[in-house]
Amino acid sequence: MRMHHARVAIFELCPKRNFTRLPEVLRCLLASEIHTRSLSGLRSLEGNNLSRHACPKRHFFTIPGISSSKRKEYVGRKIVGFTPDEMFQVVSDVENYRSFVPFCIRSDVNKRTEQLLLGRLEIGFPPLIESYVSRVTMNRPHLVKADCTDGKLFDHLTTSWKFSPGPKGNDRSSAIFFYLSFEFKSALHSQLANVFFNQLVQQMEQAFIREAERRFGAPSIRTIHLSPPRT
Repeated sequence: MRMHHARVAIFELCPKRNFTRLPEVLRCLLASEIHTRSLSGLRSLEGNNLSRHACPKRHFFTIPGISSSKRKEYVGRKIVGFTPDEMFQVVSDVENYRSFVPFCIRSDVNKRTEQLLLGRLEIGFPPLIESYVSRVTMNRPHLVKADCTDGKLFDHLTTSWKFSPGPKGNDRSSAIFFYLSFEFKSALHSQLANVFFNQLVQQMEQAFIREAERRFGAPSIRTIHLSPPRT
């Protein structure tokens, strides 16, 4: 029971929906997952009955009021002050994701051609880090589409960036259509996605636009949201 109360205390320290302290919240929940994995190992040593009564796992990861669905989708459309090719260069630069994409701590490319890229990404916070293989198809400067090809972290993961010319009279602009669909295997990751999904995805979108500004200078126009993001 002491472990039970300790884990509840860890969870209660996390500020509820305080998005300005998002990394701290994630660290708290990831720490809770580490306790779960440790207790899972103890279960085989101490007997099933004691472990089940002392550590009811589902209570630690079920957040009231949050949907139990593991699949999440996001659609965003906007006009930005960079050309389609400039945005294509940023999004297709998987090797450097670790330097500007939130929560990406490693990004390696094993194979690259003009239209295909195979890479491995690591995401999360130490000591709980997960990796997955991404198959990226490209059609410069119009499309960058990535699919998860291993089943260890995701049941399903697809991201798609489509770029087209922006408004007439502004050659340095583009329309972006961004689509994300994924489903985690882990109950912990699913809970994180349900609570912080919109904030995480919008942070990721903004990271690519900021990286374009860092590489190519100030945008020609302010970002225009064509429609509210759909989730």
